[in-house]
Amino acid sequence: MLVTGGAGFIGSHVVEALLAAGHEPAVLDLRPPAPDRPDVPFHRADVRDPDAVRAALSASGADAVCHQAAMVGLGKDFADAPGYVGANDLGTAVLLAAMADHGIRHLALAGSMVVYGEGRYDCPDHGTVRPGPRAGPDLAAGRWEPACPHCAQPLVPGMVTEDAPADPRNVYATTKLAQEHLAASWARATGGQAISLRYHNVYGDRMPRDTPYAGVAAFFRSALERGEPPRVFEDGGQRRDFIHVWDVATANVAALTALPDRPEGTLRVYNTGSGEPHTVGEMARTLAAAFGGPVPEVTGEYRLGDVRHITAASARLRAELGWKPTVPFSRGMRSFAHAPLADPPGLPAPTGG
Repeated sequence: MLVTGGAGFIGSHVVEALLAAGHEPAVLDLRPPAPDRPDVPFHRADVRDPDAVRAALSASGADAVCHQAAMVGLGKDFADAPGYVGANDLGTAVLLAAMADHGIRHLALAGSMVVYGEGRYDCPDHGTVRPGPRAGPDLAAGRWEPACPHCAQPLVPGMVTEDAPADPRNVYATTKLAQEHLAASWARATGGQAISLRYHNVYGDRMPRDTPYAGVAAFFRSALERGEPPRVFEDGGQRRDFIHVWDVATANVAALTALPDRPEGTLRVYNTGSGEPHTVGEMARTLAAAFGGPVPEVTGEYRLGDVRHITAASARLRAELGWKPTVPFSRGMRSFAHAPLADPPGLPAPTGG
C-alpha cells in the first residue's frame, strides 16, 4: 500500500505500524525518508503532481492508499489559504483521480476533528445547542466560554460524536472537510471504500519544532527546548483530546484492514481520540513538569478561529474496528517531554501530518 506523506510526523509512524503488522508499505513524500527505513520503497514527489502520483502508484503496485499528506495547523493568516487548498484539496483530487485510473478502491484518509468547529454543548433549558463563532470583542474582554445562542446561559461542554454537523471555522478546517467530500464522491463514482479518521490533538516524537503549522503540543515542547515557558492562550481552560501518535498509527492499520469489508461506494468517518479530555493548561503543566520546567505562562492571548472546547467520543472506532488507545496521557507526556523533534520543512507543503 502507498502512504502519502509517509516521511512526515504521523505518516512515518503509520509506516512503522504497517510494517509491524506485516504489511509492505511504500512512501510518497516531498521530504526524504528517515535514514533508518531503507527497506521501504520511497517516491519523492508532490501529491499535487498527476504524473508523479501515477508513477508512484504504478511502481508501488499498491492496492490501497493511506493519505496522510497535508498542510496542517491553523497557520499564520488568511494569506495561507491558497497553500492549504492546493496541498489538501487539489492534492487529494489528484490522488483520487490517479487511484481511479489504476483501479485502486481502498482509501484511508487523515481527517481532523476541526471539521466540527466547536464541540458539543448542552444548555440547561435548551438541550444540545450549537454556539456560533466566538466574537472578537468577547475574546478581547476575556469572555472565553460560548453562551447559549437562545438564552445566553453558560453551556456545559460534552463529547462530540461523528453525527454532529460539520461547522469548519478556519481555512484548514474547511479544506479537511472538502477532502472528505472528495473522498465520498470518489467512492460513489468508483465503487471505492473509504474511511476518514478524524484525528484529535496528536502529539509525540518527530513533531516539527518551531513552526506555526504544528499543533499546540509542538509549540509548548519547542518553547521548553529553548528554555522558555510554554505560552498558554486564553485562560488555559480549553478542553482537548490529546492522543499519542502511535495510537493514531494503529488506528490507520485498523482502518486499512477493515476497508475490504466496508460497503462499496461509501465513506465512513471515525473520531480518533483518547477519550480522555484534558485542558490545554493541564497539558502544558504536565509537559513542563516532565521536561523539568520552566513553568507555563498563561497569557490571555487568543486567535480568531480557535474553538473553545472540542473532545472526541471515539466509541464508534472502538466498536466497529476493534481499536483502542494504548498510551495514557501521563505516560505519553513523560515520553514526549524528551522525545526527538523534527526540523520543519523550509516552506509549508504537504508533509504528512
